[in-house]
Amino acid sequence: MEKEDYPLTIKKLWKHFQVVNKHRWKVFGLCCKVGIPWRGLVHDLSKYEPVEFFETARYFEEGKYSPVKKCKEIKGYSLGWIHHKNHNKHHYEYWYDYNAKTPAPIMPCKYFLELICDSLAAGMTYQGKNWTKEYQLEYWKRAKEKAILHPKMEALIEKVYEDISKEGIDPVLKKKRLVKLYQDYTK
Repeated sequence: MEKEDYPLTIKKLWKHFQVVNKHRWKVFGLCCKVGIPWRGLVHDLSKYEPVEFFETARYFEEGKYSPVKKCKEIKGYSLGWIHHKNHNKHHYEYWYDYNAKTPAPIMPCKYFLELICDSLAAGMTYQGKNWTKEYQLEYWKRAKEKAILHPKMEALIEKVYEDISKEGIDPVLKKKRLVKLYQDYTK
């Protein structure tokens, strides 16, 4: 399939715009829970920039998963994703530098908190009514095999998703609790 098989239409632009806004709104709510409302407010603003927005709108398919996935399947890469991860510090890929002494460093705490909120919101947005508190842990167990991040960050992220799968979001998404976990795991 080629780019022509995925025409950019007004309907796709509008539907994608709605999904992006729905996701950002969920992130904002979760970021407020963990005490970083500003990070939630400015979260993913790059998604509205042309390089990201038009490419992801082109490969949009009813909001069941990220259009970046479809774009990569078709083209083999996504300029939108490259732009996105390089402009958003809450993605662990942002921090990766294969030439650095520590190629995958420990992310600063505020971006770790935003990462958790982003990931949960993405799951909720794409899964809709099918989202469960176990979803993120199941997704993470599949995704972490491809992830290149500091082992302490990997263990920390997994711990948070394990806690959510057992206890639910409300008891786990507390700033004090997550900051303590961050400090314990990143020493």
